Amino acid sequence: MPDGNATGIGASVPRKEDRRFITGKGNYTDDINRPNQTYAYFLRSDIAHATLNGVDTSAAEKAGGVVAVFTGADLAAAEVGGVPCGWALTFQNGDPMKEPGHPILAQGKVRHVGDPIAVVIAESRKQAKAAAAEIKVNLSDLPVVVDMTKAIEGGQSVHDEAEDNICFDWAIGDKAEVDAVFEGADHVTSIDIVNNRLIPNSMEPRVAIGDFEDSTGDYTLYTTTQNPHVIRLLMGAFVLKIPEHKLRVVSPDVGGGFGSKIFHYAEEAMVTWASAQINRPVKWTSDRSEAFMSDAHGRDHVTKASLALDKDGKFIGLKEETLANMGGYLSTFGPAIPTYMHSVLMAGVYTTPVIYSNIIAVFTNTVPVDAYRGAGRPEATYIIERLVDRAAREMGISQVELRRKNFIPEDAFPYQTPVALAYDSGNYNATLDTALKNGDVDGFDARKAESAKNGRLRGIGYSTYVEACGAAPSAVAGALGARAGLYECANVRVHPTGSVTVFTGSHSHGQGHETAFAQLVSEKLGMHTENIEIVHGDTEKIPFGMGTFGSRSLAVGGSAIDKALDKIIDKSRKIVSHILEAGEGDIKFADGNFTVAGTDKTMAFGEVALAAYVPHNYPLEELEPGLEETAFYDPTNFTYPAGCHVCEVEVDPTTGVTEVVKFTAADDPGTVVNPMIVEGQVHGGIAQGIGQALLEGCSYDDNGQLLTGSYMDYTMPRADNLPNYVVSTESTACTHNPLGVKGCGEVGAIGSPPAVINAIVDALSDLGVTDVAMPATPQTVWRAIQAAK
Repeated sequence: MPDGNATGIGASVPRKEDRRFITGKGNYTDDINRPNQTYAYFLRSDIAHATLNGVDTSAAEKAGGVVAVFTGADLAAAEVGGVPCGWALTFQNGDPMKEPGHPILAQGKVRHVGDPIAVVIAESRKQAKAAAAEIKVNLSDLPVVVDMTKAIEGGQSVHDEAEDNICFDWAIGDKAEVDAVFEGADHVTSIDIVNNRLIPNSMEPRVAIGDFEDSTGDYTLYTTTQNPHVIRLLMGAFVLKIPEHKLRVVSPDVGGGFGSKIFHYAEEAMVTWASAQINRPVKWTSDRSEAFMSDAHGRDHVTKASLALDKDGKFIGLKEETLANMGGYLSTFGPAIPTYMHSVLMAGVYTTPVIYSNIIAVFTNTVPVDAYRGAGRPEATYIIERLVDRAAREMGISQVELRRKNFIPEDAFPYQTPVALAYDSGNYNATLDTALKNGDVDGFDARKAESAKNGRLRGIGYSTYVEACGAAPSAVAGALGARAGLYECANVRVHPTGSVTVFTGSHSHGQGHETAFAQLVSEKLGMHTENIEIVHGDTEKIPFGMGTFGSRSLAVGGSAIDKALDKIIDKSRKIVSHILEAGEGDIKFADGNFTVAGTDKTMAFGEVALAAYVPHNYPLEELEPGLEETAFYDPTNFTYPAGCHVCEVEVDPTTGVTEVVKFTAADDPGTVVNPMIVEGQVHGGIAQGIGQALLEGCSYDDNGQLLTGSYMDYTMPRADNLPNYVVSTESTACTHNPLGVKGCGEVGAIGSPPAVINAIVDALSDLGVTDVAMPATPQTVWRAIQAAK
C-alpha cells in the first residue's frame, strides 16, 4: 500500500456499497417497474413425472385482467429454443453425453414438481395467479424415479434419449493401476457417503423483467443474475435466436447468489419473449415456495470411496465411485460440477500418488442440480477428510500426525497431482499450525472433561483442504467441455479531472466488489477510493465478461483491472515524458505522482489526466488524446486456496442435540486485498457449511414430492446455531496472476462440513459410532448412538 494511502491493498476499507443497502437505497430487480408493465405467473406441475396430454387455457384467457396465456405449444410453434447446457462431457468410451432438450415450458412431458407448464400474463400478479387456477391440465401419471441407484437400474426413463437415466459415465485416472495399488496395500479404509442435496435460499428470490421496444426491435432483460453477458449470449443465440446486439441484460443489485444465479433459467427467456408478443413489459417475481422448486439445487452425491495406506500411514492410493444427480434436466453447468470441479480435486492437500474417480451422472424426477457455493470442491473435500479421519482412527495415528505425514511439502511446489491439476503454491503446515494454536487444541482435553461433568460429549474434528478457483484457462476448459471462454475483461476510464471509472465484466451480489476493486485502483494509482467508481451488471455499459462464480472475481476480474491500469500508467508515462522533456525510461511513478529520476520535475496523476483531454502540449503524432484502456485476462491456471478448519462440538447423548461450541479457521486466500471483507466471506461460508452439516437437507418422497418445500421443513442456520469463529489467514501468493490472489468466497463452505462431522464422530467414538450422515440432526445423531449400543 503506498505511503499515506489508507485505501489500497491490505486496508480494511469499509464497504462503499453498504451505505445504500443499509439506508434502503439499493436497486434490486424487484424495485424496477417499467411503464405499462404486466405481471407473469407460472403454472407449475404438481406431479413429478407425467405425460402432458393437453393444456386448456380458454377459461384463463377470459379471466379478469388477463393479457395473454402461453404454453409450450405456443413456444414450439414460434420455434423458441430450449434452455442450453454450457458444458459438454463424454462417456468413458468417448460417446457424447446424453443431452435431452429443456423446453422453456413443458412439452410432451413434465419431469419434476415445479416444471413450468403455462404462463399467465395479466395486469396484476394477483389476477395472473387467479387466472392460472382456471387452466385445465391433462396429465397421465408415469412412474417416478428419485433414488439414483434405482434410476440406473432401468424400468422408467426420465428422458427417452437416456433409457437407463445415465447422462454420462466419466472417469479420470487409471483404474487398473489404482486397483493394483489397493491389492498390495497394508491398510484400506472405506466409507459410504451421501452428500446431501441443498436448496440455495439466497436472501433475494429470482426476478426477471422482459421489455421489448417495438420501434427498434430491441429487447431488455432485467434479471437477478451473476453473469449478465453469459445470459445474453445463451438466450440471444440459442433461445430467442436474435442478434446479440438486440438484447440488453441488466443485473442491478443482487441479494446473494451462491452459484444459483449463474444459470440461464426458463423464466428469463419466457418474460423476454412474451414482452415482444404483447408489446408490453412483463415482470415475474418468484416467491419463496416457488424458489424451492424452481431454483437449481446443489450437491446430491452418493459415493463409495476408499483410501489405501502403507504400514506407516502413507497414502498410496484413493478411489471413488459417485452417482451425481442431474435432476430432471441439465442445468447450465451441471455436468462440470461433479467432474472437472470435483474429481480433479481428489488429491486434496496430500501426496497420494494414484487416484481414480468414476462419476455417473443420473437423471431423476427432481429439480435440476448445479453449482452451489463451492460447487464440487465441498463434495471432494468431504470424501477425502472423512476418509482421513476414519483411517487415523483405524490405524491408531493421531489426526494431526496422519495429515502432516501426507501433506504436500512446501518445497514441492509447483506440484503436479495425479488428477490433472498442478498446484502452484501453498503451505499446508502453516495453516494447520495456526489453526491448532488459535483453536487452543492443547487445551481440548480439559474442555472435554468439563463437558463430561455437564453430561455432554465433546469432540474435535479437523479438515485440511485445497480448492481450485478462478476457473481457467479458456483453452483447457474448452478442451474439457466448456462452451464458453473463462477470461475476464475490464475497461478503465480516467476522467479529465483524474477520477476513475472501472467497467468490469465481473458481477457483485454481496462480495464487496465496489470496494475491493476500487482498492486495486487506489493501490496502483495512489488515489483515494472516494474518487473511484466501479460499474458492473449492464451489458450496454460493461465489456464482455464471464461474470462472477467460483471465487474468480479478484483472481480473474481483478487481474484484468490490473492489466488495464498498467496500460493507463504506460500511456501516462509517455505523456509525462513529452511534457517534462525527459526520456520515457527516466519517468518513475509512485504514490500518484510521476517524477523524472534525479530531478525535481514532477506531475501529479490528475495533471496528466487533464493533459490527456486538453492536449495543448501533447505528443499527438504518437498518442491519441484521452486516457482510457481495456484489458482481457485469461489465466494460465486455477488458483488454489487452502486451509485448516478445526471444530469442537458438544453432543447431548440423551437427545442427539449437537452444538458447535468452537470453530477455528486458518485459510490461505493469497494476497488479502481487504481483510474485513475476507473475514466476512469466510464467516458466511462457514455458516453455510455448518448449515449443510447439521441442519439443511432437501428431501423428496418416492412420488417425487418435495417434502422440504418451505422453511417449516427445510432448516436454515440461524445465529444461535453458530459459534463465535476464530478466523485468520496464512497466505502464500499465487504465482501466476499479477495480484497474487487466490480467492476466499467458498473456503468456509468447503472446509467446514467435514470438520463438523469429524467432530461429532469424535464425540461419539467412545460409544462405537464411526459415521454420522449429513445433516446431523438430533434424530440422526440419536439414532447413530442407539445403533452403536
